[in-house]
Amino acid sequence: MCEQQRDVFRLSHDKLSVQEVADAVNSASCGAVSMFIGTTREDMVDSKKVVGLEYEAYEPMAQSEFSRLCDDIRARWPNVKWVKVGEASVVMAISSPHRSDGQQAIQQAISQLKASVPIWKKEVYDDQDSSWKENQECCWSSHAVQTKPAV
Repeated sequence: MCEQQRDVFRLSHDKLSVQEVADAVNSASCGAVSMFIGTTREDMVDSKKVVGLEYEAYEPMAQSEFSRLCDDIRARWPNVKWVKVGEASVVMAISSPHRSDGQQAIQQAISQLKASVPIWKKEVYDDQDSSWKENQECCWSSHAVQTKPAV
């Protein structure tokens, strides 16, 4: 098992450091670090070019949901260490003794984060206009797919 387990969650207005996140989960007892790096893609919306994103979060609720997410990941993959840092994109890192557990856990973690952590996104366009976007994966979204829990 990896040495001390800890969960780190940070909302930031600063540029993200992928190296900092990787270093936070690096462990002599773990042979794998799995990462997810979400980046802002160039997109066209109603003939306007997206030039950036703005995020907003209700931090106490986001922290609570993040803690619940970490508990779930640890229950499913008990040997992982996980760090998530968020800004206008997301960087997640999980270390584990073997790559398979880390890769499965990172996939589950990003899916759960998008479905349950209250972080909102505003697209900013090249004409200085902007638009808040609904995350269709969130459980409270009008577009969310309702599924029955697996038994």
